[in-house]
Order: sequence, then structure tokens, then C-alpha cells
Amino acid sequence: MSGGAPVENWHERSLEAAPVDQSMKTVPPLEDATGGTITKAEYESIAAFRYAIRRFLRFSEQAARREGVTPQQHQLLLAIKGFPDRDFATVSELAHRLQMRQHSVVGLIDRTETLGLVRREHGMEDRRQVFISLTPTGETKLRKLSDQHRRELLSMRDALMRTW
Repeated sequence: MSGGAPVENWHERSLEAAPVDQSMKTVPPLEDATGGTITKAEYESIAAFRYAIRRFLRFSEQAARREGVTPQQHQLLLAIKGFPDRDFATVSELAHRLQMRQHSVVGLIDRTETLGLVRREHGMEDRRQVFISLTPTGETKLRKLSDQHRRELLSMRDALMRTW
């Protein structure tokens, strides 16, 4: 590779472990895990998959709005209900899951709580800790949206399988 030091096994490193090249002068070539160049057919597969993802996201955004919530509020409901091993999450856990800043998540929770879809409960041991859970209305809203999403994903299954 010209223009900088070689990056050995760059494709095996996680994004978190990959070194950051501030100058952006050394970019590894596009190669797959076997060391071969990416083919035109692979580019087409990646593009088709990306298109399918975008179509699904657009469907999801429209479905949320039809149900009277924003796409972000729908994502919040799903992040809470889908949190591993429990049906609640802390604000910081939700910020991590939603890839948002903590103060932005607090505003999102405020707006969603106003709709009666989530509730806050302070921790018993540490009153500063706040647990967010769905209300029965939030559960119903999420179930309806999730049913729609499951149907959409099932209808997309064949198209997604052909992309890779």
C-alpha cells in the first residue's frame, strides 16, 4: 500500500480497535476477508441491501407517524421493551442504545411521557437513578407498530435474501 504504513489484517479489527489516521492519507484498499478485490456483483449486492434497509426505514418512519408518534419515539419504545433481560432501562442505557446524547434522550422521554407512553421510576437504592418503562398505552402502541414491522420484514425477506 502506498502513502503510509501498511495496516496488517485491517479487516479483522473491530471498529473500536482500529487506529484512527488523523491525516486520512492511508486508507486500506477495499478487500474482502480473503484478500480479494470486491467485485461488481458484490457492489451491486451491497447497494441492493442498502436500498432495502432504506426502504424499511422509510416504511418504519411512516408507520410511526400514522400511529401518532415520531420515529424517535417509536425507537425509544422499542429500545425499552427490547432491552435484554428486563422491560425497563436507564436514561444512560437508552442513550447508548439510541446513539444519542443523554440530554437529548431526556427530552425524548419527556415528550413520550407527555403522550402517556412511558413512565419514570426513581431507584430505591439510588434516587438519582431513573428507570424508564412502558405504560399499558405504550405497550399497546408498540405492539401495533411491531406487528406492522414484522409483516413488512416478512414481505421483504425474499428481496433481502437475494441481495447477498
